[in-house]
Amino acid sequence: MSRNVMRGWDGLMAVLRGASIVVLVFMALTICYDAVMRHVFSAPTSWSLEVNSFLLVYLAVMGAAEAQRHDAHIRIEFFAHKLPLRAQALVGVITGLLGAIFSFVMVWRGGIMAWQAFEYGERVSSALGTPTVIPYATLPIGFGLLGLQFLLDTWRAGRRCLHPEASPQPSKEVPGDV
Repeated sequence: MSRNVMRGWDGLMAVLRGASIVVLVFMALTICYDAVMRHVFSAPTSWSLEVNSFLLVYLAVMGAAEAQRHDAHIRIEFFAHKLPLRAQALVGVITGLLGAIFSFVMVWRGGIMAWQAFEYGERVSSALGTPTVIPYATLPIGFGLLGLQFLLDTWRAGRRCLHPEASPQPSKEVPGDV
């Protein structure tokens, strides 16, 4: 795979990671603000729950590709680690392809939802009245990125499948562990 493509992918993931940090900080501040307004001044905000609910969806969907990239999703590996290296790589190819297929189905269906929300001008029935196309659009974007990451993982697993002795196994070490 081209170094420029991988550098661009790494850059995109860094931007999304930074945006997720900003979103998380914003959520913490607005939730604290709402709690103070509600319990101290008896004047809760009308927008905090809605905005933070949509931002939580953003964090989950947009962070999925980054979690997949760092092999941070939860899974059961008891049997997979007992297989020979070539079989482990083949399992990686199969799961990568299945993950990519699932992701691209979600892109397709999420795209339909977002388009219909845009086409019909749907809005959330709340005081803020957020256009539903905004949260719905995170689905095809986030799952598209996840699908691309699954394809990258599949490509790497395929290389390990062809040359298991030449390709090092990905490190399971968690950053910060001693």
